[in-house]
Formats: sequence, C-alpha cells, structure tokens
Amino acid sequence: NDRPYAASSFLSVAISRVFGSAISGKSSERPELAKTAIPLEATISVLPCRGGENFLRRLFEPLGYEVSTIRHALDPKFAEWGESPYFTVTLKRTAPLYELLTHLYVLIPVLDDEKHYWVGTDEVDKLIKKGVGWLETHPEKEIITLRYLKHRRSLARIALAGLLGEEELEQEEPEATGEDAIEEKLSLNEQRLKTVHSLLREMGAKRIIDLGCGEGKLLRHLLRDKHIEMVTGLDVSIQALERAKDRLQIENLRPKDQARIQLLHGSLMYRDKRLEGFDAATVVEVIEHLDQPRLAAFERVLFEFARPTIIVLTTPNREYNVKFENLPTGKFRHKDHRFEWTRGEFQAWAKSIAEKYGYIVEFKSLGEEDEKLGAPTQIGVFTR
Repeated sequence: NDRPYAASSFLSVAISRVFGSAISGKSSERPELAKTAIPLEATISVLPCRGGENFLRRLFEPLGYEVSTIRHALDPKFAEWGESPYFTVTLKRTAPLYELLTHLYVLIPVLDDEKHYWVGTDEVDKLIKKGVGWLETHPEKEIITLRYLKHRRSLARIALAGLLGEEELEQEEPEATGEDAIEEKLSLNEQRLKTVHSLLREMGAKRIIDLGCGEGKLLRHLLRDKHIEMVTGLDVSIQALERAKDRLQIENLRPKDQARIQLLHGSLMYRDKRLEGFDAATVVEVIEHLDQPRLAAFERVLFEFARPTIIVLTTPNREYNVKFENLPTGKFRHKDHRFEWTRGEFQAWAKSIAEKYGYIVEFKSLGEEDEKLGAPTQIGVFTR
C-alpha cells in the first residue's frame, strides 16, 4: 500500500505532536506573535487527492490559499495506466501559523479519504474543536465532515450539528465521482444491483458471497431478501468494509439478521477456504480493475477453487463508451480500470473460462441498448 510514501493521517498525527503548541495558537512568551498573520508556504510532496485536483481546490481555495499542483503518473513507463491520485501541492497564504497547521491537520486525511485508526465519538469532538472559525462556513463542510469521520454518517450528523449549533441536521450525499458520475444519468449502478439480485432469486440461491463487495450496496439489497439465508461480502479494503458495516447498520440489526451477514477481509488473488461452500458468487464491476496476471489468478480462485454453483459477473461494454458525453474519447470509465472489453472480447473470455472449468455461460445485457453498440453493461451468468 501507499502508507509509507504518501501524506496521510500519519502526517496529521505528526503535525499535532511536533507542532503541538503552534497548532494551538498559544505562546506563553509571545502571545501576540502566535496570532499574527505572516506569509506562509507549505509543500506536500505526495498528497493523495481522491476526488482529483478540482476537489483539492474546492477544499483550500475557499480558505484563501493560492494552490499550485503537479500531478504524478502511476508509472512513466506505462502511460496507458493513466494518471495517479497523487499530487505535489504547494499552498501559499498570509495567515497565522496555527490556521495553516489546523487546515493541514484536518484536510490531509479528508483528501486521502482514509484514516489509520478507529474513528469514534472522540473524533467528533476533535473535529468540532479544530473546525471552529472556518469549517462551519466552508462550502464543502458536509463532505469534509463525512470523510474526516470515515463516512460514519451518524457521527457526521453530530459533528455538523455541533459546528452549526443545530439539534438535528439532514446529511447530504457526497457528489458522485469517477465511474458513478459518468454513468449517473442512466442510474446504471442501481440497475445492476436490482438485476443481479433478481437473477440470484430466480435461480434460488440461498448462500451468496459478493466478491469485491466495496461499501456493501449489493449486500444491502440481498440482506433485505428473507429468502436468502446467508449473505457474505469480501473485499481487500478495510476502509470499504468499515463503510459497508456502517451502511448495513449491522450493530442495529435484529440478532436473527446479524447472523445472516458477515464481512470478510481478503484478496481475490489467493485461494481462500472461506470462499468455498456458497450457492452463488457475485462479481459486480470488479474484473476490469485487475491487470492480466491478477486476472489469471482470480480465475483460478473463483472458478477452480471456490467453485460456487452460480456466478453472476458484470463488466462494462467498451463499445458503449462513445455514448457518454462526459467521457473523453479513448478513456475508460474509471481511472483504475486496466481494461474494458467489447462484447466480443468478453464473450470469448467467458466461454473459454466456462469450458476450462466445467461451467455453462449465458450472456445478458443491462441498460438502454443501442442497436449497433449494445448495452452499457454486459453480464455473464455461469452455472454448473
């Protein structure tokens, strides 16, 4: 992972420890100097900006900073990998030192969209204390609060109410980014979830595992279906699993329903006994994030070792990309996509995998279908 190399919540902790008195804005020897605005410049060499440069500017420019950025490629040798989320960022502003340190302390983990420690109610108090005087008037206060508290919406509501002095506050949804933003007008994600759920129900699946479950959107659909006995989600990202736990509100479920859901931390690249014994596995918009060696490993993990009776797999149809007005020509729908297949490429892959591992595959389309280009999403339903 990028933790040893990128600015993150580790840096925020370091700022608070090394510059403890400076960030407090107090000085016993020179109290007037601590409050004095002085010309300041801060450079962060490798800052993850998950949301892009525009999001970075939306955070710092309303606070009066002059923002300069240099974006880094994932690897200069492999231009097709595209741009990375990492920037060298320089901030300039005439302000008291404690304001700059406070803004960095709060906004670095917000841009990274991650924290290396558990977030509880003490983080709410910390954010309210650090946010007084600037966060309550910031145009992006909702998304700052939500990301700072690791997308725990209940905590975010408490924090915003504390900042704004309100007893109750409606939580706004963060704006769609990346693939969701491109496909937003078509509501493709919701269509995928409903279609996958419907297919599983038609085939009578009772024990289902969602591989690459992310934040648990499909899990929530499946858990509501009382015909399904067991719902399992697996993801390599601890952060995503924590969001899934919050989304599903597992702690508030009835004991009977708590027993029907489990979240597993694991990789799709390695054989795992926990993946065996399921009626069905879902793989929704996952394989396009795998490069060729990892895709080959994933094929064996799922089709050879886990071997569920049913596999429902979805992936973008590259031919349809020309229909998205906000997607530049030749670009994939998400910067992390390693490939996007045409219908012919997907069907050739799926048929070869089915034949190799003893499955039968049927193809379906999802979304508004174009006569020449097909539908935006293609589905493979594998059975044995």
